[in-house]
Amino acid sequence: MAHRPAPENRLSSAERARILEVCNSERFQSLPPSQIVPILLDEGIYIGSVSSFYRVLKIAGQQHSRGRQKKPVKRKPATHKATAPNQLWSWDISWLNSPIRGHYYYLYMIVDIYSRLIVGWEVHEAESAEQAAELIRKACLKHGISLNQSELVLHSDNGSPMKGSTMLSTLHQLGVVPSFSRPRVSNDNAYSESLFRTLKYRPAYPPQAFESLEAARMWVQAFVTWYNEEHRHSGLKFQTPMDRHTGKCREKVQQRIKALSAAKERHPERWGNRSIRDWHLPDEVVLNPVKEVSNGLLFKQAA
Repeated sequence: MAHRPAPENRLSSAERARILEVCNSERFQSLPPSQIVPILLDEGIYIGSVSSFYRVLKIAGQQHSRGRQKKPVKRKPATHKATAPNQLWSWDISWLNSPIRGHYYYLYMIVDIYSRLIVGWEVHEAESAEQAAELIRKACLKHGISLNQSELVLHSDNGSPMKGSTMLSTLHQLGVVPSFSRPRVSNDNAYSESLFRTLKYRPAYPPQAFESLEAARMWVQAFVTWYNEEHRHSGLKFQTPMDRHTGKCREKVQQRIKALSAAKERHPERWGNRSIRDWHLPDEVVLNPVKEVSNGLLFKQAA
């Protein structure tokens, strides 16, 4: 290995010791280097740059939060797993433009994460926990969620309608377990965010605004019908949410495999050593899977 001489401008051991002494002094023990260095400069004293201070502290194992504040705690996202419909729902509220500038209609929408089926929706002129609670109650009734006998988890972000006392009381009465995203982290509720993106990028979505509340409701009704019964979802290997929710997807998987197998038998040269495409859907779906690091690579793994 080639010998690399130390840079001539490197801080001496005495200078590094002086930096630690200053940083640990009673006067500066609660201040970061970004403030210590300017204060010393105001007094005509220069020991080293701000980056040199940070570097010396890091080598000494003292590069951490200074002062009385607690060290920031990184919360892990809520992780849930579904192996069948009506085990894990996600919901959110999105704005729809109205004819009045600055005024919006509010779309409440619930999606089953396992099947991607929209299990409930409503459009209102206001955002409230009471309206959200009533929607959840209707969705549970429609899909046979038994009182205090369900294993349903309802995931949402941290908005006031999601955490309102009326909403939480309703969930408690229904036996539904609430789950919340981390504050200011939209990725924790990715299924609802993705659904709203699909909705607003539909070719028929009004480019300006909905003419009225009733027009908004009629448009969303048509969208929900299309999405649930006709939309070939990429996350479901291009099956419809309704087929996944009702289990009809299994029959279609076998039909696809049968058709592909027959095609391969007729023309094996077109496949070579390759197998036919696997159309089976996963047996479980995980919301916010745990991330693990192995050999410097990041992997997602279900809890």
